[in-house]
Amino acid sequence: MASEKHEWSGWRTAAERALYGAGGFFRRPEGPAGHFRTSVHASPLFARAVAELLCRVDEALGRPAEVALVDLGAGHGELLTRVLALAPGLPYGLGRRLRPYAVERAERPAALDGRIAWRDAPPEGCAGLLFANEWLDNVPVDVAETDADGVPRRVEVDLASLDGTERLGDPVDGEDAAWLDRWWPLAGAEPGLRAEIGHPREAAWAGAVGSLRAGLAVAVDYAHERAARPPFGTLTGFREGREVRPVPDGTCDLTAHVAMDACAAASAASAGPGCGLMTQREALRALGLDARRPPLALASTDPTAYVRALSAVGEAAELTDPGGLGAFTWLLQPVNLPHDVLRP
Repeated sequence: MASEKHEWSGWRTAAERALYGAGGFFRRPEGPAGHFRTSVHASPLFARAVAELLCRVDEALGRPAEVALVDLGAGHGELLTRVLALAPGLPYGLGRRLRPYAVERAERPAALDGRIAWRDAPPEGCAGLLFANEWLDNVPVDVAETDADGVPRRVEVDLASLDGTERLGDPVDGEDAAWLDRWWPLAGAEPGLRAEIGHPREAAWAGAVGSLRAGLAVAVDYAHERAARPPFGTLTGFREGREVRPVPDGTCDLTAHVAMDACAAASAASAGPGCGLMTQREALRALGLDARRPPLALASTDPTAYVRALSAVGEAAELTDPGGLGAFTWLLQPVNLPHDVLRP
């Protein structure tokens, strides 16, 4: 009888292949929107808020001849498509000066607006707004787990069975161990505690910020900070709108929340006014998103406008719900920007 075959790999390598390799999840024809719903898909109000932020960045930059909007982790270009629909109404001719870039590691969608440049990496030397909505959570990372002696070991997953079977591998060492010690200490902890080793995300974020000549880089994701790390990690999968067991077979999203404080520290040396973390609820409110009900009198004077306003309130409430999308963390990293564009 033949012995059962295994092919063990760390989660970083396994997720890289499952998400971005040939036939990987992000290369599937339905795109990410076929499996999960982001703020971009929840309401066009999100694109309006991004457009407002872009206008503020444009003003802070002195309204240059060309302003970039770089959508990092663009999916099928939904955010840029919605912002471009607003372009004719943007002030000071911004719509004519706007240069939209979609950054994604999949093939360009056939029906995408021809004005959108499609790239597999951020353009270098642009001035404008770089916006990474739910991108960092899909930058693959390794997972560590404490063994019976409290030693953090690398979690390995079986690439042969493709059913998510795991085992504990060698003790974590080198750069990975140093990152854990600083940002997510596990050494000596009780058995079974987990951490996602986040330095690949720091490097990815620092690279994205470094691509800007001037402007603002924004990362938006579910996140946690050192004082309140989740004890068992957050690695999970999503398929067709449902949370599922993480399996590196290319059929589901593989995602883990982001140690956003570590990412912020990675680019702190170049930080300008306005660098920091805030919730999506705080950010969208600062950009003018209003979840208050319209005046009841409007229902009598203009019923159609009242219904539209009421619908917008519902969408705004979803985007800012502290128990849902409003709990996302925004990391703002200005680059050669003279003043804070979000806070008064």
